[in-house]
Amino acid sequence: MKIVGTSINRVDGVKKVTGALKYVDDIKFHGMLYVAVKRSPYPHARILGVDTRGAEALEGVKAVITGQDVPNRAGLYLEDKTFLATDKVRYRGEAVAAVAAETKEIAEAALAYIRVDYEELPAVTNAVEGLKSEAPLVHPDLDQYKWGPIFFPEPGTNISNHYKIRKGDIEKGFEEADYIVENSFYVPHIQHCPIENHSAIAQMDADGSITLWASCQSPYAVRKALSVAFDLPLNKLRVISPAVGGGFGGKAGTTLEGIVIPLARKTKGRPVKLTYTREDEFVNSFVRQGMHATIKTGIRKDGKIATVKNTFIWDGGAYTEYGVNIVRAGGYASTGPYDIPNVWTDSICVYTNHPVGGPYRGFGMSEIHFAIEQNIDMLAEKIGMSPIEIRKINGLRPGGKNATGQIVDVCGLQECLEDVAKHIDFNRKERGSQPHKARGKGIACGYKAPSMPNDVASSAIIKMNEDGSFHLLVSAQDIGQGSDTVLIQMAAEALSIPPQKITIKTGDTDYTPYEWQTVASRITYCAGNAVLKACEDIKEQLLELAQLRLGVSKRDLVLRDEYVVSKIIPGKGVAMKELALGLSMADGSGIHGPIIGRGAFIPPNVRNTDKQTGQGEKPVAFWTYGCQGVEIEVDIETGKIDVLKVASCFDVGKVMNPKLVEGQVEGGIVQGLGSALFEELILENGIAKNPSFVDYKIPTADDMPEMIINFVENPEETGPYGARGVGEPCMVPAAPAIANAVYDAIGIRMNSLPITAEKVLKALKEKSSVL
Repeated sequence: MKIVGTSINRVDGVKKVTGALKYVDDIKFHGMLYVAVKRSPYPHARILGVDTRGAEALEGVKAVITGQDVPNRAGLYLEDKTFLATDKVRYRGEAVAAVAAETKEIAEAALAYIRVDYEELPAVTNAVEGLKSEAPLVHPDLDQYKWGPIFFPEPGTNISNHYKIRKGDIEKGFEEADYIVENSFYVPHIQHCPIENHSAIAQMDADGSITLWASCQSPYAVRKALSVAFDLPLNKLRVISPAVGGGFGGKAGTTLEGIVIPLARKTKGRPVKLTYTREDEFVNSFVRQGMHATIKTGIRKDGKIATVKNTFIWDGGAYTEYGVNIVRAGGYASTGPYDIPNVWTDSICVYTNHPVGGPYRGFGMSEIHFAIEQNIDMLAEKIGMSPIEIRKINGLRPGGKNATGQIVDVCGLQECLEDVAKHIDFNRKERGSQPHKARGKGIACGYKAPSMPNDVASSAIIKMNEDGSFHLLVSAQDIGQGSDTVLIQMAAEALSIPPQKITIKTGDTDYTPYEWQTVASRITYCAGNAVLKACEDIKEQLLELAQLRLGVSKRDLVLRDEYVVSKIIPGKGVAMKELALGLSMADGSGIHGPIIGRGAFIPPNVRNTDKQTGQGEKPVAFWTYGCQGVEIEVDIETGKIDVLKVASCFDVGKVMNPKLVEGQVEGGIVQGLGSALFEELILENGIAKNPSFVDYKIPTADDMPEMIINFVENPEETGPYGARGVGEPCMVPAAPAIANAVYDAIGIRMNSLPITAEKVLKALKEKSSVL
């Protein structure tokens, strides 16, 4: 291959670094109105009344809305939310009313004139407590909601999804075990912290149709949810996502879009704009769900894990319309990348009066692996075995079975484990750089599948221009991962043309073809397959026309360097551009017309698991496996942790663009480092205490470790050129590897995140006092 597998530069790079690329908040329209939102001061309260008359009378105010203007519930998986509260508020900061005015200042001033009367209610601020029968119900009318058939809410409780795995016989497994170990872990809420804040603009046309400009990852999914919320036919709702300045899952569903639409309906064609502040981002967009994990394991003396019983309790927040799918993914991946014969898992999503939980890079895998991979190290210590050896014994390999009973066909986990152990020099103990510093090494494996319904579709259109250049139309969104570049590389390879001859257009539901969502590390795989099918369509048309032009059977023709050429007659061929508008005949007639290729793709043979046991032959499209090892240094006087080196290796099937995929892994490592050492949205009684970068810390350039990044290429049978996604999996092992390294360095097991200097110093002092 000439193009796939090479490091061509990002096709959007120049526009991004020069500032030429326009994001939603850059858009300015004549007559623009600006929005401010009245939000709840309570985590849980009944709304007794909303009086907007004072705001409506303020000069410059053009429209005011309340929950009565958005009565329909919406959601991608579980329709449980309205865009403004109607009967009651369910988290502190929930939108209650909104104002559109001539300026931001007028809109914000108008909020003081809106009176809301509340009756405060008891709040659920702990997911474990929320499971109890006496807990207040966050959604007492859950039985009236709609949800997908693969989710299992329990009306009359705070449970929005209960996903089960029942594999083998766990009691028999515990009887066969030589040791039984039980451990508990906690992962807190964290924020996505993309560079670009959420922003949306809505405008109503004269015929009642709505155009929405939104910084969203998934224009078609947003369009579908909004059409339900506002009773809009899909042909009357256009969603445009011009550019996305980072998402990490936080821009996958709907947030502020449902606020600007009803305001646009009331303002007679004037554009209405709402952009979140950074403080809004922390509370009023998706957060990564908190999670309580308990793992009970039975293991034999020879290192083989006989049985495991998992309980994952997820803090889904006030609305779990997206979070229920995270909980499902956590269930079917609940053993980690290990072959364990007997498994019992309860993965439970719980409504609380916390900010809304939703998709975050890793989609539940980072959370469960923090528990799973520390538990593996603890088991190894229990039986006197090395962390590497226990993973070799239990790690999946071709022919093994995962938690759902699926037989694994392709799996490079063992190769990745060996590569990382070698590059981190795992068995060599290092001395600290100073007497008061301790060195440690840790390792963790991980895996992830695309967490999506079985029948999700992708499509692509490719148009040939008269000069032999092309336009590629998709609705896959480049959120920084480089999908625009990789999809162009695939098309260029398939059509044997330079990548510079292809321009990609994305993100407009009126003009670019259907794409389910840009989530789940699925775009290279799903959209890539659709692009290749569109290219095959074009190729077939070109060969049909070329055989007429050249008098050579199409089976003897091939595309090569912008020409259709004969494989058997040297020098015989025709430039592709000469066929772009069809074939002109000697008598002046024409055949065929313009060349346009169409491609569509659904992952083949993916089927539901059994509702009671979670068992199934192929519940997901593919699995991506990998491993990371870290070397750290702990200052025992301050508790500060420095991550010195990270070695990473993943089986990606096929490296499409080495430079891009290395960048993805580097980003995943650093984001995982942030979740391990710094990040936590601190919630007290339902109130976020650190909703800004003043108190919420993320990694900076000073925290960057040395990174050794390698890949294994075991081709994915159904993947384009054998590729599978890695953008999310590369974050998954980072936090548990660091936690395992902390234990190696100072002998202290950290069962909750983040592993801050304060926590480490406190634990060191407690350990010293015991000794």
